[in-house]
Amino acid sequence: MSDRAYKMIGTAAAIGAATLAKQVTTHGWKAVMATDPPANPEDPDTQLWEAIAWAVASGAIIAVARMLATRQWTQYYVKSTGKRPDNPNAVA
Repeated sequence: MSDRAYKMIGTAAAIGAATLAKQVTTHGWKAVMATDPPANPEDPDTQLWEAIAWAVASGAIIAVARMLATRQWTQYYVKSTGKRPDNPNAVA
């Protein structure tokens, strides 16, 4: 597998994980807060604490999901090719 294909698949995995994480975060917010998350946290009509809470929760969960997806894909790549993606000639 080429380094370019590795990067494309890794990017797709990260985007998929972020999309799923956003849905999980939205449903979690609704379950805990009993309201929809702020549609636009930058809107001055949104309470500051709510905007900050949404930014922290969604940002952290999405970042962790993307990182986990990327790590899993990299582990799979190394296991199946025996090479690290950043240096195709290096043996894992």
